[in-house]
Amino acid sequence: MTTEPTTQSFGIGEVAERTGLSVHALRFYEREGLLVGPVLRTPGGRRRYTSFDVDWLLICVKLRESGMPLAELERFAELVRQGPGNEAERLHLLDTHRRRVDAQIRALEECRSVITWKVDIYADHLARGEAGGLWDPRT
Repeated sequence: MTTEPTTQSFGIGEVAERTGLSVHALRFYEREGLLVGPVLRTPGGRRRYTSFDVDWLLICVKLRESGMPLAELERFAELVRQGPGNEAERLHLLDTHRRRVDAQIRALEECRSVITWKVDIYADHLARGEAGGLWDPRT
């Protein structure tokens, strides 16, 4: 006997909790076409999201948190909605974004290096009791 797996669905509040997006942001994502499928509705008109929707939204959250422009995320969602045949363009979008993130990481690592250097200078001077005059604007 074969049984069909039941598709789990979630209300908008549950999806907000699972993704970290606000209910307002979820509605915005829907309006802007950032979801790859239509959001299902109950007979009463309430939104119901599938596990696939939640997984997709979690990817969207990470892409946005990493600085992907909204227009690129919209394009990526559009390509996914179109289905097979455009994987090379999807790859190009993601690879371009990854290179941008890698550059940001390198820049932040350089910043951290300078900060660490200054922290070490201050810690050393304080440990030796010679902190007076460290970048004192009055001297």
